[in-house]
Amino acid sequence: MRKTLLWLLAIIITLSSAIYQRQTGPTYPWSGQVSFFGEEIKFSLPRSADNTDNCQVVVELPERLTGQVQGFLQFKKYKTDGPWNILAMKQEGNRLIGYLPKQPAAGKLEYLVHLVSGSQEISLTGEEPVIIRFKGPVSDSILLAHVVVMFLAMLLAIRAGLAAINRQEDPTPLARWAAILFFIGGFALGAVVQKMAFGVFWSGFPLGTDLTDTKTLIAMLAWIAALASGRKTRPKRGWVLAASIITLIIYLIPHSIFGS
Repeated sequence: MRKTLLWLLAIIITLSSAIYQRQTGPTYPWSGQVSFFGEEIKFSLPRSADNTDNCQVVVELPERLTGQVQGFLQFKKYKTDGPWNILAMKQEGNRLIGYLPKQPAAGKLEYLVHLVSGSQEISLTGEEPVIIRFKGPVSDSILLAHVVVMFLAMLLAIRAGLAAINRQEDPTPLARWAAILFFIGGFALGAVVQKMAFGVFWSGFPLGTDLTDTKTLIAMLAWIAALASGRKTRPKRGWVLAASIITLIIYLIPHSIFGS
């Protein structure tokens, strides 16, 4: 019964951290709402796109504003001093549609969406531009395998930490599987995903500043240290618990910060 409860707790912690990471990461769409002419306009602006085509930006207008409001995209390459480009958005029914030009893999644009009606104008995100990063297309099967294996690695890492606290349970098998899955998901499948998306197998420490790769390295080293702590005997519970906590902290850091 105790083990069942510990598995349930591990699942809850893993799901919660995964949801938090997903919704706080810099590639998650920028969603919000603004008030314009007494109407609430909800929006969701992309911050990640494949570089196989231009990126579509869509704003849905309330019925009362359809045909009365124009939209414009203002954009330029990220962190450049070049001039801003302005593109008019097309009206299709109650939707305003614009297209950001595709960029090379890892290329970034910063952009604003303006709504205009007569002399009135509003930017959906105020003065802060949206940052969008382009990437190469990634095989659905490879990406799914990477996500599933990393999810399982996180689950077993948390469960191993709980087993380390439970004196009636040996955390060794769980710790070993956590390390194995981190290696497969992060260093094998993760490298393939990175290569397909951005053209390199590794861009974390010491070769670059990609925090996702660096987080994977730190987690892997933590589990290697935990397994090595027991040498020829069982890993020490304190080391396993420390590796589990380090893994949880790492997963709470938003995905793709300082990315390729």
